[in-house]
Amino acid sequence: MSRTLSVCVAALLISTVACQKQEPTDNATAPSDIAAAEGSIECTWKADLASVQIDEAPSAYLLKDGSYSCSTCVPPLTVAADGAFHPVADQPYYDAMSVKIVDDKTVEEVRRKGDRVTSEVTTTVSPDGNTLTFDVTDTSTPNAPVIKVKGTETRVAAAPAGAHAISGSWKTAKYDSVTDEGLTVSFDVEGDTLNMTTPAGQSYSAQFGGPAVPIKGDTGGTTVAVERLGPASFRETNTRDGKVVNVTTYTAGADSKLAVVSENKRRVSTMRYSANKQ
Repeated sequence: MSRTLSVCVAALLISTVACQKQEPTDNATAPSDIAAAEGSIECTWKADLASVQIDEAPSAYLLKDGSYSCSTCVPPLTVAADGAFHPVADQPYYDAMSVKIVDDKTVEEVRRKGDRVTSEVTTTVSPDGNTLTFDVTDTSTPNAPVIKVKGTETRVAAAPAGAHAISGSWKTAKYDSVTDEGLTVSFDVEGDTLNMTTPAGQSYSAQFGGPAVPIKGDTGGTTVAVERLGPASFRETNTRDGKVVNVTTYTAGADSKLAVVSENKRRVSTMRYSANKQ
């Protein structure tokens, strides 16, 4: 996963939803017992970073002769690496970015949408040139907690001659830390409607099998549609500008864990992880 993606999971805010199971009023087997045996999605969940598995192609960056480019970004981008802001097209969460060379191993990137900064990234390459550490501050959602992400990438292709150390191809090795606001999500079901809330001010209420609805607090204009797959499982499809950008399946088990499989259709990558009931 490219480090331009500032949060590794789509979950954000802890809501007041309790992790409760309904008790039957008699000795008969009630539908709630069947759901309880499989688990229930109606809960607050926190992603387990240690469980994250990422299947993706390497990310490719080139910083050379005063220019920075990311050929694997969607769409690819190129800007001057002079510390000034330059326009960037077709990116949902920013429309300008700056790239500043700090030294021969470190680069700072800042992204903004309009006049508001949406993320800051510091990238540092190890002395041996084989490990890249990224430190992200995400402020993409207005009036919401800042989300911080730290992680590492491993080199899979060398930098061209004369290029900065961040150049070359890299694969995400792991996420070392993500603030709780970036790991936590709450789900509640009312009739045939799924309610989702997150700490960065994002939320939605979508009918199972119904039309896509806007995600409140999402500045990229993303919509979401949800589909029941079982008593404790559902599929979430995210769309932007009429195109599917992400499909995520959530399945709650009786072991108080939530299994998550998220497919990024723009980047053609898949992330798998589990979340723990809070």
